[in-house]
Amino acid sequence: MRRDSLFFHADFRRLWAGDTASQLGMFVGVTAIPLLAAVTLAATPFEMGLLTMAETLGFLVLGLPAGVWVDRMRKRPLMLAADVVRGVLLLSIPLAWWAGVLTMAQVLAVVLFVGFATVFFDVSYQAYLPALVGREKLLEGNAKLQGVQSSAQIAGPSLAGVLVQFLGAASTVLVTGLGYLTSALCLWRIRTVETLPERSKRDRLVPQMLEGLRFIVADRPLRAIVACTATSNLFSGVVQAVEVLYLTRTAGLKPAEVGGLLAASGVGGIAAALCAGPIIRKIGQARSIWLVPVLLWPGGILVLFAGPDWRIALAGLGMAAFGFGVILYNIAQVSYRQAITPDRLLGRMNASVRFIVWGALPLGGLLGGGLGEWLGLTAALCIGTAGPVAGALWVICSPLRRMRDLPTGAEIAVPAP
Repeated sequence: MRRDSLFFHADFRRLWAGDTASQLGMFVGVTAIPLLAAVTLAATPFEMGLLTMAETLGFLVLGLPAGVWVDRMRKRPLMLAADVVRGVLLLSIPLAWWAGVLTMAQVLAVVLFVGFATVFFDVSYQAYLPALVGREKLLEGNAKLQGVQSSAQIAGPSLAGVLVQFLGAASTVLVTGLGYLTSALCLWRIRTVETLPERSKRDRLVPQMLEGLRFIVADRPLRAIVACTATSNLFSGVVQAVEVLYLTRTAGLKPAEVGGLLAASGVGGIAAALCAGPIIRKIGQARSIWLVPVLLWPGGILVLFAGPDWRIALAGLGMAAFGFGVILYNIAQVSYRQAITPDRLLGRMNASVRFIVWGALPLGGLLGGGLGEWLGLTAALCIGTAGPVAGALWVICSPLRRMRDLPTGAEIAVPAP
């Protein structure tokens, strides 16, 4: 192992450890909370759509101003505070269940405010990595962090399915809350001192928000990437709204089987994280961004064939292929975004991208809940799994298709304030 590897970067290891704890907790919650709503609280398809919407509504409501605020502040304290807020809020769910007073309204409220805290964490997180490890280490850092996410995506849903089956969904949410609190502890131990960003007294909120959006629009490859991801996320929101209901009520799977199936995409994801560097260098960063969705994202459609027999393996194979494609695409496009963006715009760029691409998720969740009520769970899931493939048209029809690699930061014209 090379001595310049991030394995030897003490503060990156602390960030990595905190990310491991929070990602594991998050993916336990991603499975346990929908199971809590669907099985324990007998939620309707529309209520499941509201739950999906609540998870990501913060990016639509706070996404743009959050980027400006993040660019004005140190990132680590914001991330630490967000983790503490998320942990405390989620611990209220098992406490309310044990007291016999848990309702769907409380679950929706907790998920909504956890989502608001997640906005600040995620925007700070992506802006913090270049300052912590340097731009020359971004591909390695993102690959390692995506590897953690994919590992958690395997372990989290599998663990959640087993715990829900034997301990109950509300008690399983305890793991999610503790994961965020552990992440806060690891962030607190980071010793790298951040420089407080310079700020002019004439800085105003709206012009600074527009500057982040202008940066995205000015770069044609980045514009196509954002449109592709937003379209994919819109239909992913549809899937999230009805998937657990479909798997438990239509496909007849038990909670442990649902957890195992949802973990399959993490298997593909961790494989992608382990070999992302060689693959991206071999086929080119631009080609990775448009070719991977075309070849691998259609695998998600196989979830429609899930059943309590050999069909679960077929569905799992499709979800693994989809997970491989998503992580490979994300590593290529996130590293590109971070590399071309000036330090002063990192928070606003990330916030503007999140506002668009994550803002599509609550709309997709609401759409999925409505489709589930009106057309049925199977039809809604068909629409949701086919949609991300259509989103790839944005990058196929862009200049990316004629490029092997993406331009460097020196070749990008940064729009004037």
